Amino acid sequence: MTDTEETAIRRKRLLHRSRYTGMKETDLMLGRFANKYIQKFSDEELDIYEKLLQAGDPSIYAWAVGREEIPAEYDTSVMQKLKNFAIFEHDPANPNDDN
Repeated sequence: MTDTEETAIRRKRLLHRSRYTGMKETDLMLGRFANKYIQKFSDEELDIYEKLLQAGDPSIYAWAVGREEIPAEYDTSVMQKLKNFAIFEHDPANPNDDN
């Protein structure tokens, strides 16, 4: 398997994980975010995003919408993109909004 094929599989896996996190609000937000950005992420950004997903739904959601301060270890360029997406682009009231 080539690096390109491995990266494509990794992107699909992360997209799936983003859509099925366990908390509906986070599923919608991360699913839409991943749809928009995951294909554009570098390998380093994929690493950062994968680590972020391990932080758990309630924390990710609280950080993204500004309810809690983002811990230093998760305050990355990817988290800032997610926060901007959550605040300016994601409409949680519209489940059909697939930016």
